[in-house]
Amino acid sequence: MCLSGLDYFSTLGYQPAIAALAAGALAPFATLILVAVTLGAALPVYRGVAGESPHGQGSIAMLERLLPHWKGKLLVLVLLGFAATDFMITATLSAADATAHLIENPFTPQWFTGKQVPITIILLLLLGALFMRGFNEVIWIAVTLVGTFLSLNLIVIAVSLADIAQHPVSISSWMESLFTAHGDPLMMLLVCLIVFPKLALGLSGFETGVAVMPQISAKPGDTEENPAGRIRGARKLLTTAALIMSSFLVLSSVVTTVLIPAPEFQEGGSANGRALSWLAHRLLGDGFGTLYDVSTILILWFAGASALAGLLNLIPRYLPRFGMAPEWAKAVRPLVVVVIAVALAITWRFDADVDAQGAAYATGVLVLMTSAAVAVTISARRKRERGKTVMYTIVSLVFLYTTVVNCLERPEGLKIAAFFITAVLLVSLISRFRRSTELRATSVSFDAAAEELIAASGRRGILQLIAHEPANSTKARYRRKLHHAVLASHISDKAPVVFLEVKVSDYSDFAQDIQVRGLVRHGFWILEATAPSVPTAIAAVSLAIRDGYEVMPHIYFRWTEGNPLSNLAKFLFLGQGEIAPLTREVLREAEPDLQKRPWVHVG
Repeated sequence: MCLSGLDYFSTLGYQPAIAALAAGALAPFATLILVAVTLGAALPVYRGVAGESPHGQGSIAMLERLLPHWKGKLLVLVLLGFAATDFMITATLSAADATAHLIENPFTPQWFTGKQVPITIILLLLLGALFMRGFNEVIWIAVTLVGTFLSLNLIVIAVSLADIAQHPVSISSWMESLFTAHGDPLMMLLVCLIVFPKLALGLSGFETGVAVMPQISAKPGDTEENPAGRIRGARKLLTTAALIMSSFLVLSSVVTTVLIPAPEFQEGGSANGRALSWLAHRLLGDGFGTLYDVSTILILWFAGASALAGLLNLIPRYLPRFGMAPEWAKAVRPLVVVVIAVALAITWRFDADVDAQGAAYATGVLVLMTSAAVAVTISARRKRERGKTVMYTIVSLVFLYTTVVNCLERPEGLKIAAFFITAVLLVSLISRFRRSTELRATSVSFDAAAEELIAASGRRGILQLIAHEPANSTKARYRRKLHHAVLASHISDKAPVVFLEVKVSDYSDFAQDIQVRGLVRHGFWILEATAPSVPTAIAAVSLAIRDGYEVMPHIYFRWTEGNPLSNLAKFLFLGQGEIAPLTREVLREAEPDLQKRPWVHVG
């Protein structure tokens, strides 16, 4: 819980100030709506995600499974753009707020003032250095930081409530300003609903809570397919974290709104981005306030580490598997350099301003939560769970409304997300094109019948393979194909011949395990396989035959009809097209030595 809470609980460092800035005297009531959405909408959705994605893949993986082929992958890429927005802004915003707590502390040297950007950059570079040394999610460090931070917050809130009890005039002043500004309760409720999207930062942490599920101990009877005990543990984690955070959000909003003058929350005010710290210094002295600031700085900095860890786990899980990132993207250190460089650029662009980055953070969080709600809705509908379908549909509409309003009121968040989405799509498509002629088979295996066919047909160290489209499997078609190969390619009609057929599976996949089956159809010997791409599968199978059976394959093709550019596009997106030259190109890249390369014949 503390590991996922690094992101979630650390928002107490700035959430009360953001709520007061957005809702003014209505901040406690607006926070109550936030808590209602947290417990009544976000929590049920992510309890559902935990059940559907028990190995920490989260809602993105659910949508990938529910929406196959390119639809699912393009949606994943878009969501990865929003996830990158969420995680990147978590790191930069947390570092910026940690800097604000450092600069505003009365014991900080004067020359730190005005150095918000350089200090934030130093914190991000230290974060990058931590990952470059090899970052492991150290749970006990998280427990220590979260436990200390929440304990200090509890002390500040308790002392603040005691101060309010001793000086009830503060409540009277707050109530007076409340009714003077807003009048009747219905108007107050309307205003709270309007400003609610600006408080969406308080919803962060649920996606991280699902991501840490592999850290939860398996229970007796758990299996890889059905880890029921781990799912129960994850749901307890999510519920406990939500209840703790909801309590802190409401209490902190009350004490900060009642005790801190409204001008202090404005830009340049001493409580801007650090409301509870302001109370800690005022009510408990600079010594305790400094201890609170140190705790806040550490948890905010480590929250950035948690966010980057999530991003570094997310990118290798999808992009290399889609063929949409180079192989080095699976390595941590090169990715760290790229991610930290982007974080530094964001910090420079926004002058390390917490308020300026809040919109982008809220946009990323809300889109991910909306996607999670949609994913569990689709899943419930396919399972014909009517009650859950209705509930999740309502929750999806709530999150959709919140997301749209947030984007309309604070379009800068959507602009930042659009930048990340565009970057992810461009890099992904360019990488896919560049890697299109790679040998895209994670492994090649042959069944017993296939091995017998290869052994029986391979003579004088040569195996004659005729590429054949599996769509037409009539006896006449096989005869015509063999006759054409004999006439056009000078294949011997007396030597054993094997037809090689590749069925296209999910053409949007980049690579998969290829299993080759041997069979006899209409008296002809056939090797049959399934793969996302025909040319790369033929190349992979021929190389596997060469390496495993000491036989040199000779593959015979006919030229494909159609425009070459159109065929190339079909190959890139559908795994089809001009098969012969593309197979030869895949083989050329996989085996530079001409003497060891399987032969390609085209007639």
